[in-house]
Amino acid sequence: MDIADTVSSILAHKQVKNVWTVGPASTVYEAIQSMSDRNIGALPVMEGDQLLGIVSERDYTRKVILKGRSSKETPVGEIMTTELTTVSSSVQVVACLQLMSDKRIRHLPVLEDGKMVGMISIGDLVRCIISAQGALIDQLKDYVIGSYPDHS
Repeated sequence: MDIADTVSSILAHKQVKNVWTVGPASTVYEAIQSMSDRNIGALPVMEGDQLLGIVSERDYTRKVILKGRSSKETPVGEIMTTELTTVSSSVQVVACLQLMSDKRIRHLPVLEDGKMVGMISIGDLVRCIISAQGALIDQLKDYVIGSYPDHS
């Protein structure tokens, strides 16, 4: 990976290609169970192919637990985040990191022509940056070591 990579390269390298989703009528309990089963922190809330919002562990703690609501009775549609920040697959990784930092969000739906094609997390972006830095370090080592021929 490269520091100038785009979201499309992250989506191509993700080990899990599926985007798990939940419907607005599903219970919060069902959504949390799905997140737990898949070891993820958020789910896009979809109705057909329409992205309605995102439900996250943060939504659960702030809008269910702290308000004394029942996760088995509360529909996802009542607690999901609807003011979404999205990106296209052509946005660069660094721009996504800045956007997520500025907005204090951890997940970004990726849309193309209004349709969701993937979701990236802050962890995906950090892994990309670490990989790019490792590759750059290796290139610099090769350059420095390779530029001094062994005259033994």
